[in-house]
Amino acid sequence: MTTERTYKAFIDFDGTITRRDLGEHLFYDFGDVERAKELVRRINEKTLVGTASWRALLDTLRDDATLDKLATRAEDYEIDPTFPAFVEFLRERGVEFFVLSDGFEFYISRVLEKAGITDATIIANDLVERDGDLVPLFPHQDEECAECANCKRNHIIENSADEEFTIYVGNGVSDQCAAPYCDFIFAKDSLLNYCERERITYFPYASFDDVRRRLEGLFAKKRLKKKHRAHMLRRQTYMRG
Repeated sequence: MTTERTYKAFIDFDGTITRRDLGEHLFYDFGDVERAKELVRRINEKTLVGTASWRALLDTLRDDATLDKLATRAEDYEIDPTFPAFVEFLRERGVEFFVLSDGFEFYISRVLEKAGITDATIIANDLVERDGDLVPLFPHQDEECAECANCKRNHIIENSADEEFTIYVGNGVSDQCAAPYCDFIFAKDSLLNYCERERITYFPYASFDDVRRRLEGLFAKKRLKKKHRAHMLRRQTYMRG
């Protein structure tokens, strides 16, 4: 690995670190399943987007659903078993990593802590309990980005410099806004389909072992080019302010 290079890794949570979309399945466990599935279909089709999607899903929950019950249930969901080793790989190479999610911090931190991962920088939405009601908070909402409750693109730009190499690992609709701003994209599921459709260069992956092996090869290269498209997108965002 060339010591002069600095890398930053940005990793989606639901369906990427976890095997299933935890944020989606909690509503199946504690809410009206059919209504929740219809809303998820609309979210995937982008006919329901941004904060409105979460507010609609929260309306499907049963009256007995509490924050503690949701958090406890989240611990039952499995992560990709290769993720802890991937985190150790990043640590050994001094790669700072961020978990970016359009979901909620309360279940992400609970799942990662159970896996022994306590040093991840998590940037997500919040869910709090007030007078018996579950209230969503969106501290990272961008008024110019109507599609996201938490605009991951902004976090990539804010947490990396032009000279740094950026890595994105994701799988879903909420990753489509962010991934093109990174130099190396690892994609599966609907993110892979999006990259194919938009002719965005990516690496397919099935597990974090695949990502690690590919990164080992990239890190070992004497010369490594940054992605021109990502650079131009970042520059356009800077100019818009």
